[in-house]
Amino acid sequence: MAENVRVMLSEEDVTKRIRELGAEISKDYEGEELVVVGILKGAAFFSTELAKRITVPVYMDFMATGSYGSGTVSTGDVKIKKELDLDVTGKNVLVAEDIIDSGNTLSFLLKYFEDKGVKSIRLATMLDKPDRREVDVHVDYTGFTIPDEFVVGYGLDYDQKYRNLPYIGVMEFDD
Repeated sequence: MAENVRVMLSEEDVTKRIRELGAEISKDYEGEELVVVGILKGAAFFSTELAKRITVPVYMDFMATGSYGSGTVSTGDVKIKKELDLDVTGKNVLVAEDIIDSGNTLSFLLKYFEDKGVKSIRLATMLDKPDRREVDVHVDYTGFTIPDEFVVGYGLDYDQKYRNLPYIGVMEFDD
């Protein structure tokens, strides 16, 4: 276990829940194709593991957005750092995000994909932190709802560290 990180969700819990989400998404998109768009860097682990458990034909792409810098609180100013490679016009798109807290990034991305002329857009998140919500965003598939604590692991970072932890942990900062 990493120093200053307390386990919140074990690797086994995360794997089991992603398997359940994959089954639910597969059922909802039966007979359709799906473009899974992982939001880098944090959702790289989640989007890849989720796509492996979806049984309908899946295309994958990644985008990078930013609103945090090196801090622990979103600035609210969302910017696209990496555009899509695929043309998603007329496609079913599933945005896979690591965590939703303020809702600003997802609200921005919903408009972005609507402007691209997608057939449908749904949101999947590994973690939902509703106590931090500033913008109301409907999340279609939620792995876990968590309290307002700063979490790392399974793709989530603190200043680019701890992404490689196989579990979700809470950063314990020295005051």
